[in-house]
Parts: sequence; C-alpha cells; structure tokens
Amino acid sequence: MPTLLSVNVGLPRMIKRNGRAILSAIWKTSRKGRVWASRLGLEGDGVADFVGHGGEVRAVLVYQMASYEYWNRILKRDGFEYGQFGENLTVEGLADDEVCIGDRYQIGTAVFEVSQPRVTCFKLGMRLNSPGLAGLLVAHGKPGFYMRVVHEGEIGEGDAIVKIASGNEQMTVTEIDGLLYKNDRPIDKLTRALKISALSPGWKGSFRELLNAQRDGVTTGNAGLRQSRDSKEWVGFRPLRIIAIHQESDDVKSFELGTLDDSLLPSPKPGQHIAIKFIGPGKRYATRFYSISGGLKSGRYRISIKREHDGSASAYLHHWATIGAVLEVSAPQGQFTLEDGQRPIVLLSGGIGVTPMVSMLHSLVDGKPREVWWLHSARDGKHHPFQSEVQDLLKSIPGGKSHIVYTRPLDADRLPTFSQSVGRFDSRLLRTLALPVDADFYVCGPAGFLSAMQHLLGQLGIIASRIHTESFGSRASVIAGTKSTLEAIDASADAVAEGALVTFARSGLVVSWSERFASLLDLAEACNVPTQWSCRSGVCHSCQTNVLEGQFTYGPEPLSPPAMGTALICCAKPSGNVELDL
Repeated sequence: MPTLLSVNVGLPRMIKRNGRAILSAIWKTSRKGRVWASRLGLEGDGVADFVGHGGEVRAVLVYQMASYEYWNRILKRDGFEYGQFGENLTVEGLADDEVCIGDRYQIGTAVFEVSQPRVTCFKLGMRLNSPGLAGLLVAHGKPGFYMRVVHEGEIGEGDAIVKIASGNEQMTVTEIDGLLYKNDRPIDKLTRALKISALSPGWKGSFRELLNAQRDGVTTGNAGLRQSRDSKEWVGFRPLRIIAIHQESDDVKSFELGTLDDSLLPSPKPGQHIAIKFIGPGKRYATRFYSISGGLKSGRYRISIKREHDGSASAYLHHWATIGAVLEVSAPQGQFTLEDGQRPIVLLSGGIGVTPMVSMLHSLVDGKPREVWWLHSARDGKHHPFQSEVQDLLKSIPGGKSHIVYTRPLDADRLPTFSQSVGRFDSRLLRTLALPVDADFYVCGPAGFLSAMQHLLGQLGIIASRIHTESFGSRASVIAGTKSTLEAIDASADAVAEGALVTFARSGLVVSWSERFASLLDLAEACNVPTQWSCRSGVCHSCQTNVLEGQFTYGPEPLSPPAMGTALICCAKPSGNVELDL
C-alpha cells in the first residue's frame, strides 16, 4: 500500500545566485508529528512565488521515493534527504505514470485530489546543484504532482495513502505533462484533457490554446506556453516602401508601409509592433521598434512616430523620409495583444503610447460587441493624435465611452466636459468614471505613466492578471522569485572583440560573444539586460525572444521548439552575429 514517508515544510528565504538575491521556499525539512493540511497548504509551510506555486489548486506537492532512487542512479549520487525536491509529501508508491489527474486519496484525516503535474523552475537545479534538472524531470517523465485539499485534516509520517476515487478520463500525470511540454499533441488527447474536471484552470487554458492552434493550422511553437503564442510571418528583415505619410499632430507623423510589388502584407495582431533597421552614424546599424497603429486588414502597416529631439531615427523619418523610400522591416511581433473574450475592454494610454491602442480599437470595431472605454492623456489638443479617427471608431461601437485628460491645455482646447478634463488620471477621476472592475485593462505609455496607472488600478481592486501593459524600451525583468534593477547601459559602447557579435536592440548594446557564457541568457544577465525566464533548461518557453537577425545552436535541445523567428535564449548560443529583441 502507498505510504506517506515524510511531511516536509519550509518558509521563504533569501538565497544568492550570481550576485542576485532570490526568494525561495524550495528548502524543505522533514517535520515529525501530526501536521494540519488546510485548503491553502500545510501548517508551517510557505510559498515565495505564487505564480507557479501555492493556492488552493496547488496546495501540496508530492514526490516519490522511487524517483529519488532513479535520480541517484542517473546523476550518480548517493544518499538523500526528505524534501530535497521541494516536495511537501515524500511518498512510497503513487508513480507519475500511474496516478491520474482527478484521483482522490485519503491520508490521515485529510482528503486530497490530484490537480496537475509539477511546473519546475530553475530553483530545483540550484537546490540539487544540477542546473538542467528542470528539463530532465519533464524529459524523463518524472515531474511529481500537485494536489488540492478536498477535506482538511491531520497527516503524518507513516500514514497509509488510500485511493478513494478515480478521476474522469484517467489520464496520468506523466501523460498530461508530456502533452503540454513535448511535441506529440494528438487532438483526441487534448480534447480528453479538457474534459478532466479536476485539472487546474491554468493547464486547461494551455490545452485550449494548443487545440485552437492545431485547428487554425499553426505549425510552429508551443501555443500552450504563453510566451510561445507569438509566431512571426517572416524571419529577419524584408524591404517595405513608404506609400503614404500623414501628419497626425504637431509632433506625430504616420507612415504607411507596403510591399515593393503591391501584394498584401499579412494581418498583424492588434497591439503588435515591428522593428525597423536604420543606418546610423559611422554606418552602424540601429534598430527601432514601432507599434502598428492602423487597421489590421488593409494589407499595409501604419506606424506613427513622435519627433524626439535626440532621436536620429525619428528625425530621419520626420524630415527626410519620402513616399517611395524603402525601409528594412521585421514581421509583426509582441505579446501585448488584444485577447478574445466578452469582458469589457479599457484602453488606457499616455502620450505616444496611444499607437497600439488605435489598432486595438480598429479590431474592436470589426469584432464581437463588447463594452469599450477609451482613456487617453495628452499635453494639449495640438499634441493629441488620432482625435477624429478615434471619435469615428467609437461611434461605431454601441455604448463606446471615452475620457481625455490634457495636462497643459491651450486656450483653444474646449474644456471641461464629461469626456475631457484637466490634470492627470488619478484615483478620484478613475472612481468617478465608474470603470467596470471586471474589464481587461490595456495600458501603454512611458514608464512613469505605467507605474502610476498600475498602482491606481490596483487600488480600484483590479486584479493583476487583468492589467496588460506595454512600455517603451527594454521589457521589464520577470524572474521567478527575483527582484532586480536594470542598471544603466552605455549605448555608445562600440569596443568589440573579434568573433560573433550579439546585439541587444532595445538596450542599444553590442557585445562580443564569449564561450565563458553558458547561453545567450547568461550574456544578457552579465550585461544587465532585462530578460524573462524561469526553468533555464528549454522547457517553459518563458525566455522565448524574437530574433531579428542571425543563427544559433541549442544545448540542450528544447523539449519542444519555439515559434519561428524566435529563440529560447536560456539554452541557445550564437553561431554567428545575432540581433535580439531585448
């Protein structure tokens, strides 16, 4: 009979990795006596990263003694200590390839239900001094699993584990884990997985994305992993010509781009951006990123650019670019895109951050009816692009609402009215507007604007998962359990050694590759370039990054390849000059 060998608990603590302070609760120790199991976990246990762990669905993590022994053989190690895999319950029996999602077990006076496989991040590799272990657990089919607490009670070392119910569909932990992370994803299995009542909402969402991608004919990337949903229409840059130029405001011009042969460009997703390569001083290439601001079905890409006093690229486009000029342009890319659904939508922008919002508004006019709010902050009427276009679009949306804030209005600006006011968006104004709290909020603008709006929306009770943001420049660092600050980078650095050059386009940094780095992710961290990552072993796709130009090799190979035109930088090395969207 399966048996509970040890109950393990631990509280979050700070540890060091490559000079960074990381908060983690993976260090667990065995606890004697009876332990109370509540719906949120075990008495005396804690969670550092609630994105990947904890909560009612992932209250308790289970790992098996047979897997301990297996890894000792694979890693050529002797001995062990309970809790070393970060699990709460070390058990005899309950193999991953036998236990099914939805199976229920009684341990002591508590009842548990299997909810999902474990999602393993880099901290397990730190704990056991084996950096690639997160990937190995998935590749070898031994991830372990989470359980929710159905009936609270006491448990303890030596308790028998009694199966009292079987989950519907009878799909094992190993089977479900491989269905997400590996390449074999039959439609019939995805359909069955979605029928499992006990499967966690996050995993159901991933399988729903995978199923939709197969039905839509998407053949690259892993749509079930959030960062892999961005598949590019072409790799690198292609020539597009300027076919129209429009003055949108005193300091913003729009440029419509089309193909050289007048064929239609593929439709972007609302909110995506493109990269444009310019030749700067000294014939050095510089890459700039611009949101698509126009309609999505025209077969053209409209970008709208603010004239920056110290911006060479914006100066060229505003003062020298003419109709017929040819630019080198990447495929549309980016994760800041409008999601399907029926919830209300609030589009909140500041300054030139309005550009992706206009493309979103175009798509909302063409899509299913939804409640739409348009909120924008500008200096004054002369620095307020797209006024007439936005008003016309909102008239096409039943019940569409808007409010414009001018920080320094001119005498000619007609203020105040219900839809316009002076000042800034603050808690008083947002509460007066009575925004729908169940809405999805899309926020774009300078870093200070983003920070202020996120804080204000949080005060209004908007949950973080409903707030989608896009800023200018480098994307923020998102590292499980890590807090770090981006240090200043010398964008003018041009002393490079021989060998492959790695360009971090958003950061304005060109550096020489060295084999002392294990991956492009390691190099990015050494240069203080913000990155997103979690597993560091090619499993989770959190580090998926758009490759603007260049080739690379993998080591180890990812369990499932990323989308075309992207790389998993946690396990990638350049095989020549590379330019990354970082």
